[in-house]
Amino acid sequence: MSLASHLDELSRKHSDIERQINAAMLHPSIDALEIANLKRRKLALKDEIEKLKSQPTSH
Repeated sequence: MSLASHLDELSRKHSDIERQINAAMLHPSIDALEIANLKRRKLALKDEIEKLKSQPTSH
């Protein structure tokens, strides 16, 4: 998998989790712990995206 396609996939997952968080916050029956876990996953993806973007390319 190329770096660009990997970054695209991570960005898609990040957006998916953001939508899940927004939807969960609209439903009072959703556990706050579940929302916190989603936010943690979203942050981990963001960190991984930033780490990959900051790596020098070797061509």
